[in-house]
Amino acid sequence: MYQIDFTKPQSVHFVGIGGISMSGLAEILMDEGFKISGSDAHESELTRHLEAKGAVVYYGQKAENIKDGIDAVVYTAAIHEDNPEFMEVKRRGIPMMSRAELLGQMMKNYREAIAIAGTHGKTTTTSMVTEIFMEADNNPTISVGGILNSIGGNIRVGGPEFFVTEACEYTNSFLSFYPTMAVILNIEEDHLDFFKDIDDIRRSFRQFIEKVPENGTIIMNGTIENWRELTAGAAGKVVTFGNSKENDYSFDAVVYDEYARPSFDLYIKGEKKERISLGVQGEHNVYNALGAIAVAMESGAGLEAAGRGLLKFTGTNRRFEKKGELKGITIIDDYAHHPQEIEATLKAAENYPHKRICCAFQPHTYTRTKAFMKEFAQALSLADCVMLTDIYPARETDTLGVSSADIVALLKEKGVDAWYLPTFDDMEKFILENCTQGDLLITMGAGDIVKVGEELLGL
Repeated sequence: MYQIDFTKPQSVHFVGIGGISMSGLAEILMDEGFKISGSDAHESELTRHLEAKGAVVYYGQKAENIKDGIDAVVYTAAIHEDNPEFMEVKRRGIPMMSRAELLGQMMKNYREAIAIAGTHGKTTTTSMVTEIFMEADNNPTISVGGILNSIGGNIRVGGPEFFVTEACEYTNSFLSFYPTMAVILNIEEDHLDFFKDIDDIRRSFRQFIEKVPENGTIIMNGTIENWRELTAGAAGKVVTFGNSKENDYSFDAVVYDEYARPSFDLYIKGEKKERISLGVQGEHNVYNALGAIAVAMESGAGLEAAGRGLLKFTGTNRRFEKKGELKGITIIDDYAHHPQEIEATLKAAENYPHKRICCAFQPHTYTRTKAFMKEFAQALSLADCVMLTDIYPARETDTLGVSSADIVALLKEKGVDAWYLPTFDDMEKFILENCTQGDLLITMGAGDIVKVGEELLGL
């Protein structure tokens, strides 16, 4: 694999530069003096930001985008070998590396490389750690999968001590990483277009854990089924968090304020320490906060900074994000696209002011919809009214014979007020005609469902 010398800036081209992670890595290299070019299908706020910093961005991926003088090329997992730029790079013999391989190489430049993994909660927990480290004046370098207002985007370039990043299991990307501290938030079935089953997923997490060196730390959610199987024989120190005082970090006495934000008693090794208050909603964020507190304590940032940072963190974009109000209807947007994420978001909403909870859901990928059809219906049944629009295909083309209408049918069997509205126009019209003052409307999914609320609000 090609190795970048970070002390000798080169010319690097990114195929798919507009992605949340790719754009961040490109910006880190630019701040180190590298000359950056890249391509993406569409212009976006992220690509415009890179252009303003001096990057050359091409819209549409074509062989002629690969210019003379490019020293290395970085590509995403979504790029296939028949991509015209990929083929031209191969023809020219220019060194290539995946996004994950570049991120892994970057990690080696820092004393403490903290990689936050799990099926859910990576962006939120990475953001929580960011806020804590900022409060502790740790000057971290950050790569987060969402827009975090306190750092003005999805990237922060800091000093050589701390690097904090999300670590995604899809296509085994995180196995290219070199963490000194690994956080495992949860392990559930997902990405079944790549993994065979839950055992296959657990094997990947086990391999990720094995990447942590002897002087490193593994921070594990102690509620993960048979978690000791995953850490048995691991070189690094193992620290756990969860809802039982048998864990190193645990909680008790959760109370919610009028906007569903929890506070709880924190216990470390069974000893009550202090009351922690969060600036984000839901019990699932108590677990994310415990993971972040464990990072703070094990890295030396300390409990005081942890408390301040967690209260200061009010969320990233698309995570229970309030978009606005329309005729007395509160509109929230959320990235939830897995049944457990949906359940967590809707349970958080129960503690938020509402007359009814109305959920406008866009399933994400045909494989996920087919694999979790019944689970989607069960999770969505927590809402009072459910609207489903067509499935967002993302990287997929085969519909596998599934439709959002299938989930609606299951919801109706459960007696839920459920509707299939194929287009966003259909959904917006339905909302205007059927949602009333006091309703809490949540647009939900990993696709572009956010546009529904933004269109209604005129954003």
